[in-house]
Amino acid sequence: MGLNKKELIASVFNAFNHNCTIEEIQEFSSGHINDTYFIGTSGAHNFVLQRINDEVFHNVPALVNNKVKISKHLASQFPKLTAKEKYRHVLTFLPTRKGAYFYQDAFDNYWNLTYYIKDSISYDTVTDKEIAYEGGKLFGKFISQTSDFDAGQLVEIIPGFHDVPKRLIQFEKARDKACTERLEKAASQIERVHSLQTEMVILQQLKDEGKIPTRVTHNDTKISNALFDRNNKGLCVIDTDTVMPGIVHNDFGDAIRTICNTAEEDEKDLSLVKFNVKYYEAYLKGFLEELQHSLSDLEIEFLPLGAKTIIFIMGLRFLTDYLAGDVYYKTSYAEHNLDRAKNQFKLIESFEDQYPDILKLSKSILKSKRL
Repeated sequence: MGLNKKELIASVFNAFNHNCTIEEIQEFSSGHINDTYFIGTSGAHNFVLQRINDEVFHNVPALVNNKVKISKHLASQFPKLTAKEKYRHVLTFLPTRKGAYFYQDAFDNYWNLTYYIKDSISYDTVTDKEIAYEGGKLFGKFISQTSDFDAGQLVEIIPGFHDVPKRLIQFEKARDKACTERLEKAASQIERVHSLQTEMVILQQLKDEGKIPTRVTHNDTKISNALFDRNNKGLCVIDTDTVMPGIVHNDFGDAIRTICNTAEEDEKDLSLVKFNVKYYEAYLKGFLEELQHSLSDLEIEFLPLGAKTIIFIMGLRFLTDYLAGDVYYKTSYAEHNLDRAKNQFKLIESFEDQYPDILKLSKSILKSKRL
């Protein structure tokens, strides 16, 4: 007789090494890729049980190994904290009863288990400079605390994830095969790609030339992946599925793209799409308070370009998918991906309008660093 959903989750949970009895199971609604459940127990701890989507992530054992290695390294950065306190500041994984950090059920689904971080808060959007600042500190600390970890020990879970030349090749293939109607509707966005592409490959070139170092990077630094305490102070970085080797500009840019857009990323009224430079300043301040002495001057100098490049990559990906016939992103209507692309390119336009002020912020930080 087959198991129902709750029985399956209970059987998976009990494959992990804990001494707790389930009292409740709740599914988290957020998250576009994995299935995630809160497990309430009668013991000292509650837990988060996650099914990892192996259709998106093709090497789950390596993914989990990446996560566990980084969590153990982060935990070593807090030698004076008790185990209970560490569980609040570091995502902590539990092994199965057989010793592995993932469990494969009878249906070949992969699962991992972490301690639930009690009395924590997350935000889907930023409406306060203080949250932007604290988010910057939290993600900056993540990179700072992993700066002495050899990124070469990590598997590249999504090869070429932020590789602009690779994304441009995908775009060109989609453009060459696109129907006339879609080409006509996307003409101004296609032209915008052509006008920006030379600038947008600079960071990849600097990386390839070894002028900016490869580090441990999170690669999904939206604000909802930062947990805060009840006083809105940063607690812990979560959702480390995409931890892999990268450059600091990708993490910085990904956070800025989501924090500093004044509108939703599929907002059709482009007059509402503006780049919030105040949130940029707050995030940058927090980020570099934790990180500026770990970064080279060149890395700091190119942080603004990191923000612009990640916005471009997302606009390019939405546009590519539109030209390819909407094969990757879920859409709600015929021109959804085109609207998303227009939104991102409008955000770049607003970013460029404020670029002198943005550059001044980086220059002032470099000046103070050199004193």
